Amino acid sequence: MSGRKFCVGGNWKMNGDQKSIADICKTLSGAALDPNTEVVIGCPSIYLMYARNLLPCELGLAGQNAYKVAKGAFTGEISPAMLKDIGADWVILGHSERRAIFKESDELIAEKAEHALAEGLKVIACIGETLQEREAGKTNEVVARQMCAYAQKIKDWKNVVVAYEPVWAIGTGKTATPDQAQEVHAFLRQWLIDNISKEVSASLRIQYGGSVTAANAKELAKKPDIDGFLVGGASLKPEFVDIINARQ
Repeated sequence: MSGRKFCVGGNWKMNGDQKSIADICKTLSGAALDPNTEVVIGCPSIYLMYARNLLPCELGLAGQNAYKVAKGAFTGEISPAMLKDIGADWVILGHSERRAIFKESDELIAEKAEHALAEGLKVIACIGETLQEREAGKTNEVVARQMCAYAQKIKDWKNVVVAYEPVWAIGTGKTATPDQAQEVHAFLRQWLIDNISKEVSASLRIQYGGSVTAANAKELAKKPDIDGFLVGGASLKPEFVDIINARQ
């Protein structure tokens, strides 16, 4: 084992209401969760305080996005300072949906990450290629480009977790095989050695995301360079407990 603490994030996306969130929090509160796994819940912003009051205190809480400045005339945005103020300690940035649907650039995402870290939040920094990019043999090129953008802005990686999410495997039911996922994670590990440092490569946690379920989590978790998961739809279901406990 690598010595890197396994880290599982649940990204609820734009889902949930007070009743369903209360049910999820009750399930997580009553479950025997692996104490060797760090858990972070990515909750819609308007329910962050509500979820924080219901979740076990040892679970992290993440905003699903944040802007690159502390305050100002940015209608509809939220800042890392606001997330911290209401009890969140993490933020998810650069998710493929932010990139594809909301047209966020590599540069903007990196600026957001830089600011969030400076404000004292921990960051789940997402990367990943589309189906067209994978079929064109450009997977490594795309994830390297996305990592380069982060690396231009991030100088201290200790509060960063990278989430590799092949876009073609998100919400499609298609999953990268454990070997496909490991291959990209190993490439990222080598990229970190070549472009950042051996120390960062050895310590930085790289999650896999993309249709992770209780059925495939155990096999994925055995791979040497997969340090956890960023889970979408399954994090809304009781099976999320089994995903958290995939290393047991």
